[in-house]
Amino acid sequence: MKIVYHKQAIKALESMPAAMRQRICAGINGIPNGDIKKLKGHSDERMRLRIGKYRVVFNYMKENTETVLFVMEIGSRGDIYK
Repeated sequence: MKIVYHKQAIKALESMPAAMRQRICAGINGIPNGDIKKLKGHSDERMRLRIGKYRVVFNYMKENTETVLFVMEIGSRGDIYK
């Protein structure tokens, strides 16, 4: 499966300490395993992955015949849902 990051997600990853960045990348590469829930109130099928106090908001997209995991946002629990 191909993984595509939004510009905001890349920026958030670059600003994190190296240990946390590795933990989040490992969690993203391990999808569909982990603490994943669908988000309510959105027209697309957004989901969130919980990694400690951080959340990764993503959804699946189709690109030709391939499924693409699109990482929209990465942030702390209190800020990501605003």
